Amino acid sequence: MGMKVKTQSKKVNKAWLNQHVNDPYVKLAKRDGFRARAAYKLKELDETLGLIRPGDCVVDLGSAPGAWSQYVRRRLSPEGAAVGALDGHIIALDMLAMEAVEGVHFILGDFRDAGVLAELENALSERGIEAVDVVVSDMAPNLSGIGSADAARISDLVELAVDFSVKHLRPDGSLVVKLFHGGAYDPMVALFRQTFRTVKAIKPKASRGQSSETFLVGLGLKKTL
Repeated sequence: MGMKVKTQSKKVNKAWLNQHVNDPYVKLAKRDGFRARAAYKLKELDETLGLIRPGDCVVDLGSAPGAWSQYVRRRLSPEGAAVGALDGHIIALDMLAMEAVEGVHFILGDFRDAGVLAELENALSERGIEAVDVVVSDMAPNLSGIGSADAARISDLVELAVDFSVKHLRPDGSLVVKLFHGGAYDPMVALFRQTFRTVKAIKPKASRGQSSETFLVGLGLKKTL
């Protein structure tokens, strides 16, 4: 049995590797200097909805390995460059270490930790930023395969991102989160509709066909009583 499982595993790994190497977005990422193909997911969302503009303050949650921060950095550069002048602010956060991206303030920690959230809020106040323009979140929990547990973990991360946005987004700001079809999907769409004036659910072309991931975008906060 051990040999059979090992052979099966090798076949699966080889199939994944072949798919990865031949993936057009992996090739594009190498060509364009992005750390991951995920950059093109945010690029499509941004180009479709006009999310990020020069001068903006963008908070990138779950930022490692840094592809989304790299994309935002180029969007905020007058010349679209990976280095040099930057018109705006980028604050990134992840519980995994991230190699530095020029102009990006990185915070190492778990977004669910109140102390880490306070550090993020301090980073904003130190820069004199009273309101954030865009929050992007590629955060995803480690999935266990147990539907109810995974839905709770996903919901927790999305709810934290929404709560942060309600407190820190400017009134016409936007939030992007990653969500998976399953038990957490409908309640999180409902939460977005309660919170934002416009809600879009988009699966970018760079999302692999077999993946259940979708990105929810909230545009413009509803007025709270």
